[in-house]
Amino acid sequence: MAKAKIHYECMACGAQYPKWNGRCVNCGAWNTIEEAMPAPTAAVSAAGGISRQGADLSERIRELSEIGTDDDIRYDTGMSELNRVLGGGLVKGSVVLLGGEPGIGKSTLLLQICQHLGQEHSVLYVSGEESARQIKLRAERLHVDTENLYLLTVTDADAICETILSTEPDVVIIDSIQTMHLSGLSSGAGSVPQVRECTSLFLQTAKAKEIPMLLVGHVTKEGSIAGPKVMEHIVDAVLIFEGDRYQSCRILRAVKNRFGSTNEIGVFEMNDSGLSEVENPSAMLLEGRPLGVSGTCVCCMMEGSRPILAEIQALVSKSTLSSPRRTATGFDYNRVYILLAVLEKRMGLFFGALDVYLNIVGGFRLDEPAGDLAVALTLYSSLMDKPIGETVVAFGEVGLGGEVRSVANAAQRIQEAERLGFTRCILPKQTLKTLQTQRYQMKLEGVSNLKEAFAVLERDAK
Repeated sequence: MAKAKIHYECMACGAQYPKWNGRCVNCGAWNTIEEAMPAPTAAVSAAGGISRQGADLSERIRELSEIGTDDDIRYDTGMSELNRVLGGGLVKGSVVLLGGEPGIGKSTLLLQICQHLGQEHSVLYVSGEESARQIKLRAERLHVDTENLYLLTVTDADAICETILSTEPDVVIIDSIQTMHLSGLSSGAGSVPQVRECTSLFLQTAKAKEIPMLLVGHVTKEGSIAGPKVMEHIVDAVLIFEGDRYQSCRILRAVKNRFGSTNEIGVFEMNDSGLSEVENPSAMLLEGRPLGVSGTCVCCMMEGSRPILAEIQALVSKSTLSSPRRTATGFDYNRVYILLAVLEKRMGLFFGALDVYLNIVGGFRLDEPAGDLAVALTLYSSLMDKPIGETVVAFGEVGLGGEVRSVANAAQRIQEAERLGFTRCILPKQTLKTLQTQRYQMKLEGVSNLKEAFAVLERDAK
């Protein structure tokens, strides 16, 4: 009988190697490669066919038309912001992975939704990090007193799944997946094999009984979810909780979602009684905005189907270094260099000996190209020390030739700006041609390049 071939696997990222190495080429970690045995393969018969030792599952094959969809296929979590990110609610039989920095509010969010879910459904909260008394104290602080919330403080994944199959709760919360372990694996809890196999076991249990599961996942220092990447492929949805733990604003973003869009975000605010929903994030981001100060402009960005007004701030100052500093928070660092090059080449502005600091207020991140025009106006305003009007909003993509290109969802952006009291909007001229201007009360300024956009600011300053 042939001896099973041994391979080596990185315990940090799951990469496999034919022989041992001191350093993983894939993730760069040292001393994480360990010996692993391959999974048993099906035996091959002498006739060349594969010997079938499993059961015949032909009776379980179903036509697509035979499978029905219930109206109550989703559970309402009680938080509209979380429902928006999930695509309308928690789907039956789905497995959702929630990741984020320590102290960001993952456990707080899940415990709060138990209050609403417990009104009509039974919820099993499994914790491997806290004792039942600690969870009780946190529940009292968050005013969670539902009678349908049940606690289980164990880390054995096999025992947890057996308990779920016997009790059949409506919703299960696992906090956290890195603390769970299988006794059949020799590696410790939190290792790549343990996290991968525990996630797979929970997935099989959730699909078998159509019980939705919410898994809490830790993150690494780089910000990615700790454990193998295959864990994110196994689950149905991956949600990331973003924000500074020392600030009140929290953003919930979907990285993967099999039952909805990945472009939606949820905005929360952390206070003494837990997380509260922010139904109007634009007003929150613009609160306390300085007036009559150069280097600040408002841009309307789209997060999924939601328009959000965000304040962009720029500071251009004389540098004391041989190589001027460029810093961007909430905006693509490389995009800042491109816009600076366009301003220097096409507009004749000089930033070579100046430090440039750019910031998106409130912890938001501006990823779409529609923020280029507002960033360019902010840099020009700071360089020339000319304030932009407090009722002016701008959006548009800037090309390498200095032209301002059209962007999508212009009507929703303008309506959101009007709702918050803005009276003027600088936007691409191509976009202005497609709008019915008589529908809007605010003044729309269409520009085809940066020169025309700067001329609008000069006209306002006179």
